[in-house]
Amino acid sequence: MISPNHYDAYCFDLDGTIYIGDQLLSGVKQVLETIRSHQKKVLFITNSPTLTREEGKERLERLGVEAHIEEVVTAPYLSALYFAEMSTEVFVFIIGEHAIKKELENFSIPITDNPTEATHVLVGLDRSFTYNDLHMAMNAVRHCKKLIITNPDPVCPVPDGFIPDTMALASAIEVASGQNINKVIGKPSDTYGNKILDILGLDRNRILVIGDRLETDIQLGKTNDFGTCLVLTGVSNKKDIEASVIKPDYIIEKLDSLFSTYISHYV
Repeated sequence: MISPNHYDAYCFDLDGTIYIGDQLLSGVKQVLETIRSHQKKVLFITNSPTLTREEGKERLERLGVEAHIEEVVTAPYLSALYFAEMSTEVFVFIIGEHAIKKELENFSIPITDNPTEATHVLVGLDRSFTYNDLHMAMNAVRHCKKLIITNPDPVCPVPDGFIPDTMALASAIEVASGQNINKVIGKPSDTYGNKILDILGLDRNRILVIGDRLETDIQLGKTNDFGTCLVLTGVSNKKDIEASVIKPDYIIEKLDSLFSTYISHYV
């Protein structure tokens, strides 16, 4: 069993862990209140390519969850940081929605819609993606040879099932351009893990990642030596665990059982 003092920071995925669509999942408020009452740190760590940090904070608050901007980490925000830290001039061709553009603009990252001007192509979920977008992105990648993706998720959980996510689009661009993906920004990358460490300023073994997806949330923890807890309210289920080499430290049915019980504890 996990106690609130077991870790000094608790990092929560959003989709499938804190909420699905506009529905707050069971036990979220109580668990967060318990963590904060013990003066432990909280981070909300999402691969969502359609949320800015500010929008992530506002969405949590609309659902009645306390959140501060410094506690929200999103794939578009980390993508902007990635380009801001480059020492050479960049011109980014984007396949994605407003959140990606907004975060890059916040860091004054030059954006281009000209495939022959692009130094990098950044791909995130775009629910209005067209054949022409595929054509333009293909040409941009063929020109610059730099294909970056905000997150590696093939699907995203929604109230009535799943929708295609970033990897579904990026794979099409990868095939059409003949260029492999050069960089993944989102979970489970070391880029994401290092940013968590920068923000929290804690030893790795004092951090617990809680999420619903083995290959992103749990693998993030395994890659970075964080504790891991899989919650079965989103993508991954018990059969997935049995079939996977990625084993979480803890498995819980719902978030409200985080500090009360667990299904399994892998050693």
